[in-house]
Amino acid sequence: MPPKQQEPPARTVRAGGASAREAARQAAASLEQAGVPEPVASAEFLLSELLCIGRAELTLYEKPLTEKQASLYEAWISRRLQREPVQRILGYAYFRNLVLDLNEDTLIPRPDTESVVDAALDLIDSRGYPCVVLDVGTGSGAIAISIAQERPRCEVHATEVSVLALEAARANADRNGTDVRFHHADVVSGLGFLQGGIDLLVSNPPYVDETSASHRLAPEVRKWDPPVALYSGTDELAFFGRIFAETPFLLKDGAGVVLEIGDGQAERVLDLGEKHGFSPLAVRDDLAGTPRAVLLRWEGH
Repeated sequence: MPPKQQEPPARTVRAGGASAREAARQAAASLEQAGVPEPVASAEFLLSELLCIGRAELTLYEKPLTEKQASLYEAWISRRLQREPVQRILGYAYFRNLVLDLNEDTLIPRPDTESVVDAALDLIDSRGYPCVVLDVGTGSGAIAISIAQERPRCEVHATEVSVLALEAARANADRNGTDVRFHHADVVSGLGFLQGGIDLLVSNPPYVDETSASHRLAPEVRKWDPPVALYSGTDELAFFGRIFAETPFLLKDGAGVVLEIGDGQAERVLDLGEKHGFSPLAVRDDLAGTPRAVLLRWEGH
């Protein structure tokens, strides 16, 4: 993590006077002045989480902040001024129906990835049951746990190379009442017991090359997300290549594959998959209309 600034920012939140609405307004003004993206959303979201109320309820919350609340809120806003994401500040993130705890080795699950889950669920529904799913590089467990929660008849497996991330994923599965079988593995190493048994492979792999990170990634991502989950070395398609090369022995003939992609990568990832014996099926957009997932089928060559 980047070091914290030595000089504390000017005080923006005071106890005993301002209502929650006014405290959020003051905080948003400080964030906006510092050039922090979406200052109002950041200020209101952090305060609503602190007070355990919905954002819409802030306008009706007339009580002044206590000294303890004001102090904590000020500390959170100070961290947001350093471009620390609100999810890192809180230590958890919301994703679909889930609340997911985070640590320094877990990527923050983002709304874009919900389109990946939607594509996976569609393939599951079209294939029917039984269905064995493998999530490669699960991180916080967002994709695997969502599938297990929303399609509980599936047998869901997930791999992760980071022991620390795996601890968070296991805790998140328990917290959300789901059954996911986690494996400490680099891609799919050591998963011979699943040979020929996977119906659906899904992954949100590292797809940013290190050389372009400075201009492709916002500070909230570049400075605060774990490098192992972001970067694929100097080749942004390197991890996709590993997936296509290393996973076929696990896949049933006709198995589906859903992979999250970065901007401008759809056709290149589909072409790379085709060279390894995977048939391109489709490209799925996220809610912003940006291509976010590619779908392929393993033909069993």
